[in-house]
Amino acid sequence: MTAKEQLIIFDTTLRDGEQSPGASMTRDEKVRIAKALERMRVDVIEAGFPIASPGDFEAVKAVAEAVKDSRVCGLARALDNDLDRAGEALKGANAGRIHTFIATSPIHMEKKLRMSPDQVLEQAVYAVKRARRYTDDVEFSPEDAGRSEIDFLCRILEAVIDAGATTVNIPDTVGYNIPDQFGSLIATLRARIPNADKAIFSVHCHNDLGLAVANSLAAVRNGARQVECTINGLGERAGNAALEEIVMTVRTRQDLLECDTRLDTTQIMNCSRLVSGITGFAVQPNKAVVGANAFAHESGIHQDGVLKNRETYEIMCAQDVGWSENRMVLGKHSGRNAFRARLQELGVVLNSEEELNAAFSRFKDLADKKHEIFDEDLQALVTDTTLGITNERVKLVSIRVCSETGETPTAELVLALDGVEKAGTATGGGPVDATFKAIESIVESETTLKLYSVNAITSGTDAQGEVTVRLEKGGRIVNGQGADTDILIASARAYINACNKILQPAERAHPQTGQV
Repeated sequence: MTAKEQLIIFDTTLRDGEQSPGASMTRDEKVRIAKALERMRVDVIEAGFPIASPGDFEAVKAVAEAVKDSRVCGLARALDNDLDRAGEALKGANAGRIHTFIATSPIHMEKKLRMSPDQVLEQAVYAVKRARRYTDDVEFSPEDAGRSEIDFLCRILEAVIDAGATTVNIPDTVGYNIPDQFGSLIATLRARIPNADKAIFSVHCHNDLGLAVANSLAAVRNGARQVECTINGLGERAGNAALEEIVMTVRTRQDLLECDTRLDTTQIMNCSRLVSGITGFAVQPNKAVVGANAFAHESGIHQDGVLKNRETYEIMCAQDVGWSENRMVLGKHSGRNAFRARLQELGVVLNSEEELNAAFSRFKDLADKKHEIFDEDLQALVTDTTLGITNERVKLVSIRVCSETGETPTAELVLALDGVEKAGTATGGGPVDATFKAIESIVESETTLKLYSVNAITSGTDAQGEVTVRLEKGGRIVNGQGADTDILIASARAYINACNKILQPAERAHPQTGQV
């Protein structure tokens, strides 16, 4: 990148994105997503918060060891234990970064930290120096910078840069800022801090007011050269700036922006589908760049214009972000090697022959029901298969559902619970309700159903239905996913998958002492 400066893309799907209620990921799921991000050539992958739990530590460690071409980052509060744990988790990384933070807004310092500004500044400097014991690449964030006093921000950022921070990140932690204001903040900091040229300025914007992408781009136009974002805009509350929107705006509006990314944008759709499948957070059809309608044209005027010249109504090429007009890849006569090869092209890496065999068996079953197998089908199939392998306390053995006009729907099913087959029968207001009640009669999870969502993975009456079920128990929220051409089987699988997660110990729990 010679004529343009590089805009560093810092992806925090595995850390901040995971803080969406129900979006927790296992270690192996994090590694799958990290490898997909690496193939997309993401510069920095924030893999998690190592001090949060043993599970999160192991996940960061696994990502650090698996990823070779991207830098792997771990989050740490400005505390000894956090910093040491992050350093240990990143020990196997080819290139590692520690991202440390402390709150700097008056309300956070007074009400949460109960520290004076001078104490906060001292702790920030100490944290950066301690992090430097483990890596030369240290990022510092003043939490709630968007509501911090400008004079204090200048003081603390100058001090941490002197202490060795190579990146200073300005987070709009609560999504409070608007573009002109936030862009001006970045410009002012860069102008007033004497050693500003010694560090890269970064931004991390939340989407509470729907302005995360706009605020991030305003910061880029005022000199920020790193943007922290997530696939599909995933994240706590209303989410974060969406990686795909940031990258494609920068790529599309080169007339206004003096930088560009090094990302392989053709990998965007694969990453989007993978994250959606693993977390159970469906992408809305009208979502920019990756939504099903992003390149669809209903209006006759628009259709006529696009047929004559694509650029009349399309500012991006669908193929540039990974959409393809011909997505059918396999059918019932396809062999195991062709199946494996296509998964590799999609960036899906299975960890064992057991997983490959299970996925191929599911593929053959699907091919008997569905003539055309698309990439989206394969993504859902593999996610559904790996979920079944990793969560095995409850398995679906058989299901029979009866629903007819004027009669109460009834579900009869057999589950294997800890290896022992048990039968259950229930009636309900509809076939899905009856199915869930029959499962509950066996599992007795004592959960509350918070969400039931169905999406058609592809077009056609034989399309697979992808079901997401969200359950809550004692404040803990989990998502379950299931896919099948039979929506009742998909629903049962999704509910069972969620039950399996509830029945297992929680892998992680973020200490709620502050997040960037």
